[in-house]
Amino acid sequence: RGSARLDLATSQPIYLENCKPVAVATGVYGPVGNGCHALLLGRSSNTMQGLFILPGVIDSDYTGEIKIMLWTPQPSYFITSGVKLAQLIPFKDSLDTEMPASRGERGNQGFGSTGNPEIYWTQHIVSSCPMLRCMVTKGRDQAIINGLIDTGTDITIVA
Repeated sequence: RGSARLDLATSQPIYLENCKPVAVATGVYGPVGNGCHALLLGRSSNTMQGLFILPGVIDSDYTGEIKIMLWTPQPSYFITSGVKLAQLIPFKDSLDTEMPASRGERGNQGFGSTGNPEIYWTQHIVSSCPMLRCMVTKGRDQAIINGLIDTGTDITIVA
């Protein structure tokens, strides 16, 4: 009681022979239920053992097997069946509007994106500190954000 997560474990033994990420089977299938999406996050105890879980989002309409993306910087690494590696944290969609119909259904197609990629803003990266002044609008509410852009990332998300 009071726990905000559901543990996910390996459904079969896994041998990590190199540093490449691996999709690990769990034997658990979507949808998450109650119209919820879920964040898939690693358990902190695994990080201390040299196992890194790559975070992900499970869509509410995903019906395939939920897999854990795992990697280690210290191969060779063996994990037995039934080891709890990750946790699902369910959440309701916070948007009060529906997504466009072109998005399509997720179904059992994992590790991809539905719909076309969307780019809302781009900026040429220069050696000086790239700054952005951005107005975020939702309904009648507006917020102006001034910020330094992190040039070490491929994507910046303001939430």
